[in-house]
Parts: sequence; structure tokens; C-alpha cells
Amino acid sequence: MRAVKYGETSLVVTIFTELFGVQAYMVNGARTSKKSGNKAAMFQPGAILDLEVYHNEQKAVQRIKECSWAFLYQHIMSDVIKNSIALYMVELLQKALKQPEKNTNLFYFCEEALMQLDAAEKQVSANFALYFTLHLADFFGFRISNNMLECEGVYLDLREGEFVMEHPAHPYFISGQLALITAELLKTMLPAELDQVKLNKQTRRELLLKYQEYYALHIHDFGHMKTLAILHEVLS
Repeated sequence: MRAVKYGETSLVVTIFTELFGVQAYMVNGARTSKKSGNKAAMFQPGAILDLEVYHNEQKAVQRIKECSWAFLYQHIMSDVIKNSIALYMVELLQKALKQPEKNTNLFYFCEEALMQLDAAEKQVSANFALYFTLHLADFFGFRISNNMLECEGVYLDLREGEFVMEHPAHPYFISGQLALITAELLKTMLPAELDQVKLNKQTRRELLLKYQEYYALHIHDFGHMKTLAILHEVLS
């Protein structure tokens, strides 16, 4: 998820793992020019790695025995738009994932989402951050209920996480076309279907801002997304 320089040549990397949840690892010699090769580059945000580690539950920082690429991206590391979306996804996960324990289903969802983003066509990529934000909430217990047809409402109450018929008595809601688009995105279960959702830059911007508001209402100390401003600039 993130890497911090340690000493002259090493890194301490925080990684979301399949078996142990969120763990910190010491990577010795990652920043030396000759022996490490491209080792430091492997620990970029969003990288999917195959790790063999020494794990001791009594220690705060673990050690990596062997490390290799589990999946080689074709586009995410070089494409400005896809890289910006991937960085946004990693930051959102980092802010939402307060508990370090193992969460295999969440791990598989994020891994698959990153691989799907790497292969996505332009129109799919443009809507990918919206898709990921809405569906990630499901793993933290506050998924928005897509009950629009049941209530015939045009308001999405962000406090309650459901569509309602009457104007909420608080300012935390989405209405009109933005609510309809959100309902459509909630029904979209496969990223490949995102090319059917036709949106412009301004609409994506408004929706992402509202979705961040939704997360802030349901996650204590959620704060502000640093990558959101960059995402607004690159998405068209």
C-alpha cells in the first residue's frame, strides 16, 4: 500500500496481504543501485506481488524472504489516467481498512479490480473509480441499498445508505440525475459493463465528491482523499 525509506538503502512497506491482512515489512537493500536491480519499483502502490515471508505475530515489522511479480501490469504503471485511478483505489482502501486482520474476500476483490482496470477500455476506465468506490463499501458493512425501484424515490440518503421518497431533513443526500446514475452503477456488477454508463467529467466529479462524503459519514477519521484532486484533472 505504501513504502517509507528506512536508513540508507532499505524500505518499510505496508502491504495488504491475502493471508495476514495489513502487515509492515522491512525490505533490506531495496534502494541500492547494483544488488537490488529494480527491487524498489516492485513496491509501488497497487503492485500485485507474490511474497514468501517470515511471519511472527509478536513483531510489528515482518521480513520478506522472497518477492516476485504475481501479475505484471501492461498499462497501469505507464498510463497516466489508469495510474491515477489505481492510486486513488489504494488510498481509498487504506483509509477504509482500519482493521489489519485477514480479509480474503476483500483482498480478491481489490486484486481483481486492479487487473480489470489494467485491461479496461477508455470508457470503462473513466467510470472505474465510481464503480470501485460504491462496491468497496460492501466489504465494510455500509453498502448503499439499491432500493430505488421499491420506493420510487429520487433522493439517496447518504446517512442511511438508501433511496427515499422524501427530501431528507439533513444536507447529506444525492438527488435527481445523480441519484439515478448511482442506482445504475450499483446494478453494474462487472467492470466491463461500465462502458454503458455515459457520463461527462463534471458528473463524475460531483459523484466522486458525494461518495467521499458518504465514506466520511460512515468511517471515523476518514479525512480527505489526496488523490481525488489529481483524479478530477485526468478524467474526462
